[in-house]
Amino acid sequence: MSEQGSGAAGAEITGAQSLVNSLEAAGVEHIFGIPGGAILPAYDPLFDSRIRHILVRHEQAAGHAAQGYAAASGKVGVCMATSGPGATNLVTPLADAHMDSTPIVAVTGQVGAASIGSDAFQEADIRGITMPITKHNFLVTDPAEIPRTVAEAFHIASTGRPGPVLVDVAKSALQAMTSFAWPTELNLPGYRPVTRPHSKQIREAARLILESRRPVLYVGGGVIRARASKELRILAEATGIPVVTTLMARGAFPDSHAQHLGMPGMHGTVAAVAGLQKSDLIISLGARFDDRVTGNLDSFAPGAKVIHADIDPAEIGKNRFADVPIVGDCREVISDLVLALQAEADQGRHGDFEAWVAFLAGIKKQYPLAYENPPAGMLAPQYVLERLGKIVGPEAIYASGVGQHQMWAAHFVGYENPNTWINSGGLGTMGFSVPAAMGAKVAMPDHTVWSIDGDGCFQMTNQELATCALNDIPIKVALINNESLGMVRQWQTLFYNERYSNTDLHTGPDRRIPDFVKLADAMGCVGMACESPDDVDATIEKAMAIDDQPVVIDFRVHRDAMVWPMVAAGTSNDEIKYARDLAPQFDEDDL
Repeated sequence: MSEQGSGAAGAEITGAQSLVNSLEAAGVEHIFGIPGGAILPAYDPLFDSRIRHILVRHEQAAGHAAQGYAAASGKVGVCMATSGPGATNLVTPLADAHMDSTPIVAVTGQVGAASIGSDAFQEADIRGITMPITKHNFLVTDPAEIPRTVAEAFHIASTGRPGPVLVDVAKSALQAMTSFAWPTELNLPGYRPVTRPHSKQIREAARLILESRRPVLYVGGGVIRARASKELRILAEATGIPVVTTLMARGAFPDSHAQHLGMPGMHGTVAAVAGLQKSDLIISLGARFDDRVTGNLDSFAPGAKVIHADIDPAEIGKNRFADVPIVGDCREVISDLVLALQAEADQGRHGDFEAWVAFLAGIKKQYPLAYENPPAGMLAPQYVLERLGKIVGPEAIYASGVGQHQMWAAHFVGYENPNTWINSGGLGTMGFSVPAAMGAKVAMPDHTVWSIDGDGCFQMTNQELATCALNDIPIKVALINNESLGMVRQWQTLFYNERYSNTDLHTGPDRRIPDFVKLADAMGCVGMACESPDDVDATIEKAMAIDDQPVVIDFRVHRDAMVWPMVAAGTSNDEIKYARDLAPQFDEDDL
């Protein structure tokens, strides 16, 4: 926590001023929000605050912007909304942040305390509504409780397994007079997250690693949240163990590293999926054995023992039995594991993984990421993202929407650094990209930030381009426009006999509704279009040369491009398809 906010301690001020003082004391520099009746008292002192408030066009965007801000910076993102529909519009980003362990605090106004429960105008029990999708939430009716509640909210959001916290404040508490005193210590009975792993479990994990012959480091988003990428690389290079990084962990380990097998799961690389399936030991670090990674659980990695390290004890053993459970912060777990393995090495005990590493290297070489070229003159979306990654580089931040473009972006951009890939992983929220990119750019103004979006996602939250233009937030948008809800269309192609029910986003030839270039211009941005492979590089370079306005590039791509590899939902990872009619073959005799 930073120093006490403005306003002398003990002086009579409004609850609204106390709320703003508390946010300042918590170190808040930016808030994304929209005012309304119940929260309006707080907006008056906010007018004089050093906190920068960014007026979004929809509360959902305020929440996603707070997520992007948190994911890019590691700080707690903050959003604000009024009661009723303002608060309920935050439900989706709160659920998203809960699934992806993103630290945000949402401050909402509530009707006056005397009116709570009376179905008053714009009343909603947002605390009850969000209880299953927040790490914790508060209803404040006493203005004296505002500083302590805010301090606790930020502490809970940012410690242990990070997550969203809601602070709902009654309008009567904001209008009442009170005194402000920022707490010097917090007392949260029952909330004591374990960060230090148990030494016995670390020793047991080291023993299993040395006994194994086919180990894999299964790296999840917890490594990103714990800022443990440096420690992960030390562990990987010290042992030589192959690494897979989940969708939430892209950038935790460099894509260019020889030990990296790529992303596992439903649309993972063949090498990553094979690495998990054929392993005899999975070292899970900050991952949760999500169904998109495991496929059919009964057939997932049948010969593997499991070391499962996570800061949230509820995740360990939830989906897969853990032979060695380790509760702790990933950075501390990995650091202790490195020391334990080094102590074993000093005694002459080393792992023997040479045949395993060679086997997986062979699969990686035989089944590289690839894509089919579209008909002559048409634009492959994978090529667009490949070139974007090459031209823009790994220091930029990429915020993705959800669908085919998300999977292509995860595979073809190339990530070398943590906190440079931001996406909606667990909830899969369409409309995430543009506001998340906006939040990331506010948090990291010196970084280039690209929103990678699909035309379906883009039409859910593109109004925030106006927010970006008016607030000098020059994000860049790569719009992968296949004129359809692409991932749903892919499933209809594969599983519904090409019956394209309600996935076509335009109707007929020569009808581009909306015209995304004109829409970008109308929003105060620079709009461009690109539909030829020959123009891709020049268009991206032109966008990179513009620093004072948001830019939108409408990449008009081949609509029947598909995401491969693919494991159909509910099937075994052993049934992975490298392309529509091609299943990879593994020669396990090499093991």
